[in-house]
Amino acid sequence: MNTSIVLEAVLKHAPLSRAQISELTGLNKATVSSLVQDLIDAHLVREIGPGESSGGRKPVILLFNEKAGYAVGIDLGVNYIRGILSDLEGGVVAERYRELRPQQELPLHLLMDCIDELTKQAPDSPYGIVGIGVGVPGIVDDQGTILFAPNMKLRQVALKRMLQERYGLPVTIDNEANAGAQGEQKYGAGRGIRNQIYVSVGIGIGTGIILNKELFKGASGFSGELGHLSIQFDGKPCSCGNRGCWELYASENSLLEQAAELGFDSLEQLLDAASAGDERVQSLFRKIGSYLGVGVANIVNVFNPDVVIIGNRMSRGAEWLGPAIQEAVDARTLPYHRAQLRILFAELQEHSAVRGAAYYAINEFFAKVKSV
Repeated sequence: MNTSIVLEAVLKHAPLSRAQISELTGLNKATVSSLVQDLIDAHLVREIGPGESSGGRKPVILLFNEKAGYAVGIDLGVNYIRGILSDLEGGVVAERYRELRPQQELPLHLLMDCIDELTKQAPDSPYGIVGIGVGVPGIVDDQGTILFAPNMKLRQVALKRMLQERYGLPVTIDNEANAGAQGEQKYGAGRGIRNQIYVSVGIGIGTGIILNKELFKGASGFSGELGHLSIQFDGKPCSCGNRGCWELYASENSLLEQAAELGFDSLEQLLDAASAGDERVQSLFRKIGSYLGVGVANIVNVFNPDVVIIGNRMSRGAEWLGPAIQEAVDARTLPYHRAQLRILFAELQEHSAVRGAAYYAINEFFAKVKSV
């Protein structure tokens, strides 16, 4: 337990000295010195030389050794796979990205190719690859099985078992929006914010709910499927079985369906056209933004968060989406709920989920180290 306390102090407060660890933790200096040496021997802490003296001998300054191991994070989208190799502080060392054609089965070989390519990029380190984290656009149980991913038409896919059998490493599978929420909370726009809702706007819409700085997953672990909140009572049928789902009106898929009538077939083309001043495309983004604002207003009225963070691929259209979202929220939320509310776009943009997925693997590694 004391080793865990010392490691946590280094992770949160480094650079710092042994004496500062003693002050922060309440452990005596001899105990701290012994535990720090254990962590140095385990390659998790390193000395970087003397610091400023307060009158006596200069203290030796300590840092966490972020290069002691590496993690793989994967964001498995409906129409893409994005992967990163990160160090133990979440810094990106290598990245892979490829677009996918819409398909009705898990692109397992492409997923494994991505993981293989990233692991080959890992520098030599004491712990090697410490784990793999994957965010997927669907409902995932606590065994890492994809129960239902309507936009990929997947049911009952034991992805965690498949990857563990292949790689022999710890694997964490979670909903992509949950991973995105974790990524923004740890490394992005959500740092230090107690109550935040992350809205992942891609082919579909998912949400990651963080309340009191903890990811809220609900009684069965499946919360956050607010993309399937009905915003039209008798609206279009959805692949989930519901009607009038929010994602049918406010997602990248909805944008592309309407953009086809204008002769566009990709988000990249639309962003370029909007940037070039195409009023038709800008108007289309504003329309999608208004629908996004309807769903965000419902979120605000229910959860009263400090911030709502818009992420994933559509966050690149913030210039045109943002004002329309804000206008709809201002018109549809209770004044007390929106008084302190901020609507932000993901600081990590399209990388929120993949960074969060890598964080899952890193966090599991730390949990094991602290329990030894």
